[in-house]
Amino acid sequence: MAAGLPLSLLASLATAQQIGTMIPEVHPKLPTYMCTKADGCVERATTLVTDALSRPFHMVGSPDVSCSAPLELMSTPMPTGDNSTAMACSDPVSCAQSCALEGIEYGSIGVLTSGSALTLRQYLFDGQDYKKVSPRVYLLAEDEMNYEMMQLVNKELTYDVDLSQLVCGMNGALYLSEMEASGSRSDSNPAGAAYGTGYCDAQCFDVPWINGLV
Repeated sequence: MAAGLPLSLLASLATAQQIGTMIPEVHPKLPTYMCTKADGCVERATTLVTDALSRPFHMVGSPDVSCSAPLELMSTPMPTGDNSTAMACSDPVSCAQSCALEGIEYGSIGVLTSGSALTLRQYLFDGQDYKKVSPRVYLLAEDEMNYEMMQLVNKELTYDVDLSQLVCGMNGALYLSEMEASGSRSDSNPAGAAYGTGYCDAQCFDVPWINGLV
């Protein structure tokens, strides 16, 4: 499987920082198969992870204080006069140490798996209104710590897509984008691929977090 397999609607170069403790991260199982003439098809215990930008990202110990804003905004005292944000984010390193990525409940962003089948819902209905979720997920290796790295030279990748239930105007994509296997895991970004960090492609994105620093 490829150098990081982003599935669906992708848009970010963001990485992020500490690992939160409020919401556990449970990766949906999505087995894949490696097939050869000699051994037939062997199941691999691969899983999925959603992009870092899809999950809660907040100050450590302060879930209501978002870390998604650029440094110049995060360093501004809060309207209440509370200067804790400015002190916690006075520079990129301290900011990375003070911000945490949380786990996520995958059903809440429209991601469902059943055996080797993946369903990505673009909207969720709460009984009154439709909420746009537009999920994006990546394929993790069996260790659940690194992205699945595909080596496709002289090999073939196959998958089926069921569009029978989609209405007009929906958009979905499967990208093969070269990414660091670890998701740019580092001292400033211990979360790494297990929390969906490190996505990149040929486009340039205006995002506040790259390689674990703002």
